[in-house]
Amino acid sequence: MKLLRFAFLNHPRAGLAAAVLVPLLCGLLSVMNGQDDGWDMRNYHLYNVYALMHDRIGFDLAPGGFQSYFNPTIELPYYFLTQWCPPRLVGFLMGGLHGLNFVLLAAIARQLPGVAGDARRALLLAAAGLLTPGFLSELGNTMGDNLTALTVLGALYLLLRHWSALQHWGWRALLAALAAGLVMGVGTGLKLTNAVYAAGLCLALLVTPQRWWQRLRLASVFGVGVLGGMAVSAGWWFMTMWHTFGNPLFPQFNNLFHSPLAAEGGVIPSIFLPQGVLENLLWPFVFALNPLRVGELPMKLWLWPVMYVLVLGCGGVQLLRRTAERRHVFVLLFVALSYLVWLRLFSIQRYLIPLELLAPIVIWLAVHGVLRTAPSARRVAGWVVALLAVAVFPVANWGHASWGAQSFSAQRPSLAAPAASVIFIAQQHPPLGWLAMFMPAPARIVRLGGMPESAGYVQRLRDVIAERPGPHYVMLSASKNERQSALERKLAAATALGLTADAAGCGRLAWLTRHLHFQASLRQLPAGGCTLDLLPAFQLDLAAQDRAVVHAAARELARFGLGIDAASCVIYPAAVGREPYPYQWCRVRRLSP
Repeated sequence: MKLLRFAFLNHPRAGLAAAVLVPLLCGLLSVMNGQDDGWDMRNYHLYNVYALMHDRIGFDLAPGGFQSYFNPTIELPYYFLTQWCPPRLVGFLMGGLHGLNFVLLAAIARQLPGVAGDARRALLLAAAGLLTPGFLSELGNTMGDNLTALTVLGALYLLLRHWSALQHWGWRALLAALAAGLVMGVGTGLKLTNAVYAAGLCLALLVTPQRWWQRLRLASVFGVGVLGGMAVSAGWWFMTMWHTFGNPLFPQFNNLFHSPLAAEGGVIPSIFLPQGVLENLLWPFVFALNPLRVGELPMKLWLWPVMYVLVLGCGGVQLLRRTAERRHVFVLLFVALSYLVWLRLFSIQRYLIPLELLAPIVIWLAVHGVLRTAPSARRVAGWVVALLAVAVFPVANWGHASWGAQSFSAQRPSLAAPAASVIFIAQQHPPLGWLAMFMPAPARIVRLGGMPESAGYVQRLRDVIAERPGPHYVMLSASKNERQSALERKLAAATALGLTADAAGCGRLAWLTRHLHFQASLRQLPAGGCTLDLLPAFQLDLAAQDRAVVHAAARELARFGLGIDAASCVIYPAAVGREPYPYQWCRVRRLSP
């Protein structure tokens, strides 16, 4: 790559220095991003560990919807870090942990002919792997894709590291396949969507340089390792779900296990799957043009059509030449097969993060597979990788809050008889599952909706309501004006800069409001100084919005013969970091027959 020389990366200790510095930089970037404030975190990531640690599995009913029954093992580090560490340190540690993907990417690159022996190229390709949309969007957060990517990349690295053993049938090949399977299985147990990569890597083993029956046995041993790894990271949870609900994957795959507490269905259907033959064939182009077809964020996904075309082109050229390096074929086949499984099962962009991390390496291999001369291939691949790394910015993210003194806070309501009470959650947006941590422990928390309901599940809800005489309560979101929150942050910054204390400062602040579109007006204070008020066009009737939320929740409660005493509703403060999430607390009454 002649675009940039980076000669210092050829230093003998450059790899070790980068392996330390890059994760540290990822940790710092995570701190700069702010605290994780994602929807999933507030819905079930925190709640699932809280329920596990406080023996609430089966006691509460789906405060986070059907995701309340996902394996909480992957959430344990974040939960305990937020209990024991300052918030910024939590963000730094999570970002640094995600940054370890760089170390594995560099190690994978060094195992591939054409990159092996060139430390600079391996480090640059690994760094480019981090400059991809999915990884950067989840850096430091709790969604789990960056974290479990470590197991996917780790399994691939183990197989490449022991490639010479895989070429000769024997116990070393079996041990390598078993170890890789165990690592992959741990990641799959932590997050079941990684089954995509378990399947892709297992099938890719069928191209290892052995006889067909040896390849089949090697893939089988890898599969046994995957099952063993899943038993380690998720076996205990599957048993818990089996004993509690009669379905180890509750509520999913209930068409196989027939738990009476869930509808008879398979995997929760994805709304992101491509439609028709043409979309299936051209899907990378479709979702690059419209990223919302594969997720909720407007990502820059141009690397996918580029990689798609290059891998197909490389495959066609190599079929004609029949001179491909087997390790290159193995990696490219793993990527292609994993993509195809993902396409049919999920088609959700964030589940592609392991492949996005590998994209610069894959593009490098594919370009070298298409072009005959190495210097030309290096120039083309270098420019393509560099341009795609730049094109990813600006990066969308899943939500961050400003750092506060505590990671999470909420004022706890007082209950007359919590052991006799049910606390209902009667809405899905915004998620309220995280607030369960602040509720009185004897009260049962029940969410209405959010589950694939069966007659048995509805009856369980009715039984819980009948068992407890009350008083009962409903917890609902309280409205907030996002522009008001933004204005308060600007006002705090202006106050810190001395722009609200005297006439001179207020004059400068007035100039800023006119030229920087603060959406605010300056108001002089009687005691001197000034403040900012939101313009009338951006002020909202929050009380009316709260009444609408109560009215909608009342319809859901009416299914169970319950209503809301609207006059009893009060608003309590709660926050993720410094981002406010106030909630309404209302008494629930039984409706007359």
